Amino acid sequence: MKIKGTPFFTSGPSLFYKKVFGNFKSKRNIIDHFHKLYYDSEEKTWKNTFWLGIQAQKCALDLWIYQEIIFEIKPDIIIECGTAGGGSALFLASICDLLNNGKIITIDIKSDEGRPKHEKITYLLGSSTTHEIVEKIQGLISSKDRIMVILDSDHNKEYVLKELKIYSGFVTRDSYIIVEDTNINGHPVNSDFGPGPMEAVEEFLEENKNFVIDRSREKFYLTFNPSGYLRRIR
Repeated sequence: MKIKGTPFFTSGPSLFYKKVFGNFKSKRNIIDHFHKLYYDSEEKTWKNTFWLGIQAQKCALDLWIYQEIIFEIKPDIIIECGTAGGGSALFLASICDLLNNGKIITIDIKSDEGRPKHEKITYLLGSSTTHEIVEKIQGLISSKDRIMVILDSDHNKEYVLKELKIYSGFVTRDSYIIVEDTNINGHPVNSDFGPGPMEAVEEFLEENKNFVIDRSREKFYLTFNPSGYLRRIR
């Protein structure tokens, strides 16, 4: 294998990495190619991801970041919009178990039948943006709770933007609202989706100066949530 005429590893790995990763554009292309392979391959790797036997449908690298955030901020409440099979809720509850702190409130329009049961998980049935659901959440939290939010329901831009406006109000200072799947609509996958989570984040941040993008949470390079880790700074 040669890179611009240089034999592969001829002068040691440092030359190879300098050639391949020294240029940001090359680095970005490599990451994006792997991202597309991970996301779009026939195996659909992200769908073939399980936590304690329950399908999680997440990028495993993002789940690792979640546990780092939970350990650091030790939220009393994690609100998850979009439950699906309940694998991610179970993962979050498991991390809270290890820390002996925190509860999960997870919302979906589909029934919770068949989802994992856990004393730290509360399932709410309904649309995350309805007054009824928001009122139920308000009844489950207190003013002293440290709160973190994860958005993973309807990925249409307008819906995500509405969620951001509602649920950003729950997030406590130095905690996070994580907007999932900002990678779709060509960032870099699923280019035909149309305006989605990424576009919602961009518009939200133009209006709301209480949050900033925390790029340090993208340290593993592959993330399904680019620009989606929003930390509350005030």
